Amino acid sequence: QVQLVESGGGLVQAGGSLRLSCAASGIPFSIKAMGWYRQAPGKQREWVAHIRTLGSTWYADSVKGRFTISRDNAKNTMYLQMNSLKPEDTAVYYCNTLPSLDYWGQGTQVTVSS
Repeated sequence: QVQLVESGGGLVQAGGSLRLSCAASGIPFSIKAMGWYRQAPGKQREWVAHIRTLGSTWYADSVKGRFTISRDNAKNTMYLQMNSLKPEDTAVYYCNTLPSLDYWGQGTQVTVSS
């Protein structure tokens, strides 16, 4: 049974930082590309970043240089370090495989105040 549990969100002022975590179970985590996605109010879910099994990373232009994705295969956990946060980063953040599964976790809310 697949489980993806996101945590670490919260309310932060613009310019602040947050670190999100994604705990995965029920999937062969170490051999899966994993990604972060987000959905802002009234908008479609969008891809934010992903990391392949050997650690290569890709980022959306909107977060490049501010966000860092990483993974710990021994812990079946993925992270997203978010720095220099902007109000437009406000969204519910989800983790999933790449390409994504039909299953989605509950996500973690990130709210950036101006």
